[in-house]
Amino acid sequence: MTTEPAGTPDEEGLRHRVRALLDEHDPASTERLAFLRARFDAGLAWVHYPEGLGGLGARRSLQGVVEAEFTAAGAPDNEPRRIGIGLGMAAPTVLTYGTDEQKARFLRPLWTGEEVWCQLFSEPGAGSDLASLGTRAVRDGDDWVVTGQKVWTSNAHNARWAILIARTDPDLPKHRGISYFVCDMTDPGVEVRPLRQITGEAEFNEVFLTGVRIPDAHRLGAVGDGWRVAQTTLMNERVAIGGASIPREGGMIGTVAATWRERPELRTPDLHDRLLRLWVDSEVSRLTAERVRQQLAVGAPGPEGSGLKLAFARLNQQISGLEVELLGEDGLRYSDWTMTRPETVDFFGRDAGYRYLRAKGNSIEGGTSEILRNIVSERVLGLPSEPRTDKDAAWKDLPR
Repeated sequence: MTTEPAGTPDEEGLRHRVRALLDEHDPASTERLAFLRARFDAGLAWVHYPEGLGGLGARRSLQGVVEAEFTAAGAPDNEPRRIGIGLGMAAPTVLTYGTDEQKARFLRPLWTGEEVWCQLFSEPGAGSDLASLGTRAVRDGDDWVVTGQKVWTSNAHNARWAILIARTDPDLPKHRGISYFVCDMTDPGVEVRPLRQITGEAEFNEVFLTGVRIPDAHRLGAVGDGWRVAQTTLMNERVAIGGASIPREGGMIGTVAATWRERPELRTPDLHDRLLRLWVDSEVSRLTAERVRQQLAVGAPGPEGSGLKLAFARLNQQISGLEVELLGEDGLRYSDWTMTRPETVDFFGRDAGYRYLRAKGNSIEGGTSEILRNIVSERVLGLPSEPRTDKDAAWKDLPR
């Protein structure tokens, strides 16, 4: 049995707080941003966060109670799909490693959606082997001067801030010479260029950093400890991608199942068998994600999130492929190749062809499936790690 600190609100206490906020700030007449700010200040943003930082120190598992109350009242949300990187990756990292000043500065506008965040991790020569990154940060008084290139950066074209890892000591082994920063995306040295994808969109970007000045006050964690800080970000990212809460037959499998029911003329025995297998796999993945979220309610995300993200990518690709085959000629149509730079990824607002093409990226973004299999095998199953000859060599001496 878990003993909570005295004064920590329980389920009924949270319901009472929500009702009090709704009485004071009627969603029907309160401006959206004002309502979200009031909700944050009332500790009803992340109920498990500390008081004063959008929370009340309550159990994480009680967040669903709060969300259900606000949804029933027709209250506005903070558009979590638009600010997912901030919510799922930046916020827990700032909470864990940020100073009091950093938490006070960044968390409120992050949660309300006033400031969008992106992630400057991957590089053209450092994707799967992220620790080999070459973007340099050189100390200059109270600032760091950053120069390098990042790639596959979702939403960089809309972002106000970025979480950034850069090399601060090339004389150390690659994992130990990295530091973690919060980068101002409005700095004149930041250049964002679109990367057009197979879907026709450019939700991803490449980012060039030329003499970008970052105050040391915007460093998260100790100098040289950036790899450990980044692990917090990555573990939360994988849970956010693969462990989303969805209802039974939700997500992509629900779209295919609905087509199967509505269009019996498309059915074949082979497609029926494949649909049943993928339906079962989707349900197993959904229930596993629920179990991981319950574990997360009493601790920090671990390597299990890598397994969820791995399953998410495989299922999305297989289900979208099945949908295209099920639809026959209709599955080959593609509605719009117009070059756009969207704020969110919408798997369900487009046609089957879009879902099929966009799902190809699921096994790359958020950690490639190959790397995630290594993490699962080594850190979940306890299998021997692959031999690595570069772990103790200085980064500057590694072949590139």
